[in-house]
Amino acid sequence: MKYKVQIDPQAKQDLKEIFIYVAVNDSFDSANKLLDSLKKTCYKLEEFPKRGHIPPELRPSGIKRYLEIHNKPYRIIYEIANNIIYIHSVLDGRRNIQEILSDRLLR
Repeated sequence: MKYKVQIDPQAKQDLKEIFIYVAVNDSFDSANKLLDSLKKTCYKLEEFPKRGHIPPELRPSGIKRYLEIHNKPYRIIYEIANNIIYIHSVLDGRRNIQEILSDRLLR
């Protein structure tokens, strides 16, 4: 079965913000390398879509359709539907993930 990764607008915005933050606080080169690495991690899901796990913040709510993988310290939150892997968020794991996921996924 072939899967296709689709990065939704919110996750694209996350990637853009991460890139800008790293470019400003480190270097443009580091920001490019990180962006490449994060995208590569996302697209690896085409081969191994079920390798992620349910984010611990969502377990108590019983929501099982979202999974996450890591590219430390970043957490990539996604969902699989009809052979499409929807990347919903790319978040810095040092932030308050509970709050962000509540805002984005549980509304």
